[in-house]
Amino acid sequence: MRLFDYITINIYWLGLNMASGSLTPIILPYLVALFVGEEVKGTALGTLRSAGLVIAILVQPTAGLLSDRSTLRWGRRRPYIFLGTVLDLLFLTLMGLAGSYWFLFASVLLLQFSSNIAHGALQGLIPDLVPEEQRGRASGVKALMELLPVVLTAFTTARLIGAGKMWEALLLVMGSLFLTMLITLFFVHEEPITEEVKEPLSPRLVRIAILTVIFVAVTALAGGLVGLVGRLCGGMGVVQLVAVGLAGLVAMAGAIILGVWWSARVGIGEGARKHPSFTWWVVNRLLYLAAVGSIQSFALYFLQDVLHVPNAPVAVGNLMVVVGIFTLLAALPSGWLADRFGRKPLVALAGVAGALGTFLLFLSHTMPMVTVSGIIIGMSAGIFMTTNWALGTDLVPPEEAGRYLGVSNLAGAGAGIVGAGIGGPMADFFNAYQKGLGYLVIFAIYGALFLLSVVTLLAVRPTLEEGA
Repeated sequence: MRLFDYITINIYWLGLNMASGSLTPIILPYLVALFVGEEVKGTALGTLRSAGLVIAILVQPTAGLLSDRSTLRWGRRRPYIFLGTVLDLLFLTLMGLAGSYWFLFASVLLLQFSSNIAHGALQGLIPDLVPEEQRGRASGVKALMELLPVVLTAFTTARLIGAGKMWEALLLVMGSLFLTMLITLFFVHEEPITEEVKEPLSPRLVRIAILTVIFVAVTALAGGLVGLVGRLCGGMGVVQLVAVGLAGLVAMAGAIILGVWWSARVGIGEGARKHPSFTWWVVNRLLYLAAVGSIQSFALYFLQDVLHVPNAPVAVGNLMVVVGIFTLLAALPSGWLADRFGRKPLVALAGVAGALGTFLLFLSHTMPMVTVSGIIIGMSAGIFMTTNWALGTDLVPPEEAGRYLGVSNLAGAGAGIVGAGIGGPMADFFNAYQKGLGYLVIFAIYGALFLLSVVTLLAVRPTLEEGA
């Protein structure tokens, strides 16, 4: 395959990540703050993200499963990428027209539905079209397409939102999706399958639905526990605040461990007993991603309410440039280092570094100090994203890799449901006591989740020599 082929197969990842990298840390926090009061914006943002990610858990694997079976002349994946993108443009337009929080809420749910139609199908292009001995290079280009938007959004959507140009920012996101979809449509060549898959579809769809219900139910119960502790304590004294903070940590960690454990039992059945290291790997992955993703989600409010930065969207964009560069620099050599020194030591290093960078935020009173913390967290993320996935591929039975790794989708979408869904209301609770305190409390919890991700590695025992 040529370099051109690697780029065209992966170019839509650039569009997807321009959208998510603009919406999650910049556009959505900005819009939510326009429609709700200061005292509930954390809860409103967390609820918005959580509800959208429930849709993602359902739609993404379903779209992948349906595209596996597609017999359309365009191929298996491109029709879904085309459909998802066209719907994205419609729902992003609705988001721009939103005049209330609940209109925005509905638009985000619809956007999660459409974008995950495309996302679920897109994941099949490399396995479908790239020879096995060339997939490492193709995956390297994919990683580049996913990381470039971290830098690009800083110079584009972040500055536009900072100047109050919301529609221009949305049009840029829409243009990125549309252009990368067109390149995929016209330059990626798929061979359509001619024989219909005979294996029943309904049992797999039911399994996806049950996985989602289990995880959402566990997370909702965990969030309810935090609220119950807050009501039982009463008042806003130091003891009560500490009790609610500890309840939040237990709720997040408990939701992750119990949610993944039960979901794995449903998703892979008896295999969960035979391969317990795989389940603990998913727990490790979700603990880490819940921490790093939630810090990104609440960064804008942290800079506004704790550091009182005058133009927080632009500051977030500038921070993303630096963090993105260091994430990329750390990611590039991590694969080679993991092959040489083992996966687990580097995954553990990433967790410790993430905690260190997060705890340094408590000492950060200026943007340069926040930038240092961001650099450490960014390097941690670069190491983790490369080496954790390599560790996971070592743990799954080769003949059932697709079925096992499908369960790991919980770690991607579930991270936001836990981190933002529980963290947002907690931030509002503590901000009512002292403005800005809530973000410091939930960041402390996210730092603890980083450290817990390292502890769970003790239960992960790679089966291959290179992963030891």
